[in-house]
Amino acid sequence: MGLTGGVWMARVPAAKAQAHLSDGTLGLALFAVPVGLVLGAGLAERLVDRVGSAILVRICGVGSCFVLAGPGLGRNLPELMAALFVIGVVSGTLDVSQNAQGVRVEAAYGRPVMTSMHACYSLGAIVGALAGGAFAWADVTLLPSLAAVGAVGAVIDGTAAPWLLPETSQTPETRQTPALHEPALSPQALPALITSVSPLPSAPRTRSPSSPRPAPRDAKRVRRLVLALGLLGICALVCEGAAGDWSAVYLRDNLGTSAGFAAVGFAAFSGTMTLGRGLGDRLIRRYGVVQVIRVCGVTATVGIAAALATPSPAVTVVGFAAFGAGLSIVVPQVFAAGGRADPVRPGSGLARVVGLGYAGMAAGPAVIGLVASRIGLRLALAILIAGAAWIVLAAPVISPRREPLDGAVEPGTVPDDDHRPPSRTGHRAA
Repeated sequence: MGLTGGVWMARVPAAKAQAHLSDGTLGLALFAVPVGLVLGAGLAERLVDRVGSAILVRICGVGSCFVLAGPGLGRNLPELMAALFVIGVVSGTLDVSQNAQGVRVEAAYGRPVMTSMHACYSLGAIVGALAGGAFAWADVTLLPSLAAVGAVGAVIDGTAAPWLLPETSQTPETRQTPALHEPALSPQALPALITSVSPLPSAPRTRSPSSPRPAPRDAKRVRRLVLALGLLGICALVCEGAAGDWSAVYLRDNLGTSAGFAAVGFAAFSGTMTLGRGLGDRLIRRYGVVQVIRVCGVTATVGIAAALATPSPAVTVVGFAAFGAGLSIVVPQVFAAGGRADPVRPGSGLARVVGLGYAGMAAGPAVIGLVASRIGLRLALAILIAGAAWIVLAAPVISPRREPLDGAVEPGTVPDDDHRPPSRTGHRAA
């Protein structure tokens, strides 16, 4: 997903020229992607718990590689928008289903790995951007370059598909929550854990009679938790999107740097985000997910505040680098927590969290642009300080230790008011 997205971002100028678009109409065309992402996440909410994440990843993974060639066929605004909308829908469904699969893999693995998976996305985006730049340098036209990368991606997805974890028929009572605050299990214990991994359960219409239906109070609690996680995801994704859309503009127009130096700001942001995701799982195993997210929020807040407070371009670049490091772990852990939010329908909780985050990502840059037209870009970007600060305050909602449905204590979890760590086996003594 990162590979295909990265090559597309590098070839946006070619798509603009091919479709004969102005800057304004290009912005309208690009808006079709987040709209499709939101709808794709909504579609995944209906499908992932019914047909299973593994099947959706297989279909949408290869499908996203095929539809990548669509923008290469766009010769005008409507055609380009239609192609980008399809990419958004397929990618939104893929994102939810692959994160749902990631939650299951993390549970089977016995230690945090979700952030490392998102680091692979970041690495893929870097490789894709470099490949797209190479195609542009070699004067390869848009359609062949997108089709070539799409073919490579389809081979990768097709090769990896047999390794996905299939859904089984276990019920929510047997679900294990990965101990994000505990050390990794020994390799000897891994095979037994994999055989007992919690699956994504069936939809309510196919749930076994022994599976409990959530009481109204439980449903309300799940909705509140999903909303809290969605708000946290909105803050993180708005900050990420704003860094991509506005960092170079701020350095060029507000600080008067060259176009080449202006690009360094986003490069620093992307580099530290990739590095942070690569190290994130180790930090979470050692210090606990809530503590790490709080430190990340503080780092992001200080970084963006420093970037906006100084007239020095070099200090601003350092601030954007700290901003990327602070945001690096947040979104993967928000998505993972969304998959744990609803024990009866984990795919639904994940899809709602992802959908809310995408909605914020779609609206955030436009809101910042509107505010910037009234009070200036520097003050408008101060919105990001508030978003990063909210990450610090809302970090506890990511904790995997929650009260289960129907008041029963699930294996590996404890109620919210009990902060004692579970035993090494993941179970609490009576």
